[in-house]
Amino acid sequence: MGIFDRFKSQAKGSKGKDMSDAAERKANEKTGRKYEGQVDDAQQRIEGALGMDRDRPERP
Repeated sequence: MGIFDRFKSQAKGSKGKDMSDAAERKANEKTGRKYEGQVDDAQQRIEGALGMDRDRPERP
């Protein structure tokens, strides 16, 4: 079972969002936050594709 399968199976609950946030934090940590915007965009696209859309404040 791949990571996206795990997200999909838990998408409706808070655990899926927690996993998504943890993956985003880890990616930002590994890249030294150099690609923070791209990582955030990718997270939003993945969550949207899995039906996990959530309201996010606009970035300045």
